[in-house]
Amino acid sequence: MSRRIRWLGAVMLLCFALVLLQLANVQFRKAAALRNSPNNPRNFVKKFDNLRGDILAANGQVLAESVHAPKGSSYKYMRSYPAGPLFSQIVGINDPFYGAYTGIEQEYNSYLTAHSQSPKTLSQLLSPPPPTTDDVTLTLEPYLQQVAQQALAGISSANKDGAIVVLNPHTGAVLAMYSSPSYDPAPLANPDVAAEEKAGNAVFHSTDAEGFSGGLPMATYNRIFPGSTFKIVTTTAVYNLAPQLANFNYPVRPCTTPLPNSNKVICNDASSPQHAVACGGTIAQMLPPSCDPGYATLGMTIGPTDMVKQSELFGYNSVPPIDLPSAVSASYFPSVTQFQPQNLGLAGLAYSAFGQQNVQTTALQNALVAAAVANGGTIMTPHLMASIHDSNGPLVKSYQPTPWKQPMSAATAQTVNQLMQAVVTTPGATAYGVASNAGVSLASLHAAVKTGTAQTGLPTLYSIDDWMIGFAPANNPQVAVAVVVPYQPSNTYGATVAGPIMATMLQAALNPPPGQ
Repeated sequence: MSRRIRWLGAVMLLCFALVLLQLANVQFRKAAALRNSPNNPRNFVKKFDNLRGDILAANGQVLAESVHAPKGSSYKYMRSYPAGPLFSQIVGINDPFYGAYTGIEQEYNSYLTAHSQSPKTLSQLLSPPPPTTDDVTLTLEPYLQQVAQQALAGISSANKDGAIVVLNPHTGAVLAMYSSPSYDPAPLANPDVAAEEKAGNAVFHSTDAEGFSGGLPMATYNRIFPGSTFKIVTTTAVYNLAPQLANFNYPVRPCTTPLPNSNKVICNDASSPQHAVACGGTIAQMLPPSCDPGYATLGMTIGPTDMVKQSELFGYNSVPPIDLPSAVSASYFPSVTQFQPQNLGLAGLAYSAFGQQNVQTTALQNALVAAAVANGGTIMTPHLMASIHDSNGPLVKSYQPTPWKQPMSAATAQTVNQLMQAVVTTPGATAYGVASNAGVSLASLHAAVKTGTAQTGLPTLYSIDDWMIGFAPANNPQVAVAVVVPYQPSNTYGATVAGPIMATMLQAALNPPPGQ
């Protein structure tokens, strides 16, 4: 009997020791993780019952703030978005149903929520300061964002979806980035969870008549045929990777000869030789009028290895590292293998060289292509956060500009810059005479641009994706812009639809209103 009692006592002591060990494990080793876990009910309640920091535009305008929830609500505070749809796709939302969802609300959630302060003095070390929230200031200029919104709304076509990206090419700062459709965040800030879920389904799980979602910014999410704006990539490939082709000269003709292993021909600004306009000459003669047959042949001459390499040097097939989670897509250029004879072949490369076939890009990526030329060959990392301050004002963090890609040398960038200027200044060039609706011309802004008119392949009236990318002033670039307006009537061009918007955006960026 006494032996059994001793064994029982030993087992009880072991169990007691295990309990103490687990208690110590929970209290010390796992305490921080459990305390900060999003599954901790205290933290879930805190997300909505504690104030969050503000999100501000570059001029201090409040884009998101916490306000008292209506009487009778289960929560003390709710988010308010005073700017409405103008910034919603960038700012994101924070609510009981979705939590910190998309945009800046998600990216900088750890700063915006209440968190412990690091002690800065001995007294604070002995008596830690109370938790604080931080305010996040963005690079966005509200007046530019408004100009972009109005420019897309003013499109004459029934299809008014589109995207505009405005960058500082030297720092990567996003000065404006507006996409249509957008969405009103107010219903998503409602503390009524059922109402939020219904509103969220309408925003994030549905599309408009053109097939775009208001919850996903076209500027960073949707990949669209770049059309002839991709000729900047092809041109760069010559001077950067294949300088032996700098004197390439294409015979003046309306169409190519039949493409390799194909009976297809590529005609200039037409689908048949009967309606095509003859073009050709050197690269400097082909780029201003945007000669498709010449660039198709140039792309095949450069070859798949250098064409793929150059596109990826610009950032194709990589996700731009912008601080905008969940809604940024990598632009696409086929691999070398896909241009082998058993796949797309050289005929596919011919189309890819002027932005057709299955080449696709976002407006953000195309803005980065323009910014690379404007910045002497370097793409700076695109970013939205300018600085973060704590609730008492002191600086917590500021953004430090960093390079992302080096797609070309400074000498190549200067050459391509001059060629893009010719797209504006050469009679007969695609952007010659283009001006804003207010009459401000690209020439008067000393702009360097490239147009793009991509065929979507859809047998409908609205079968054209209209583009323009560029920067100004060309001799000292201060701003780079990409404009895309998809699904436009088949008789439109990048110059006629995106061109006036480009001039409007450059004019606004270079001549801000007083006080901005």
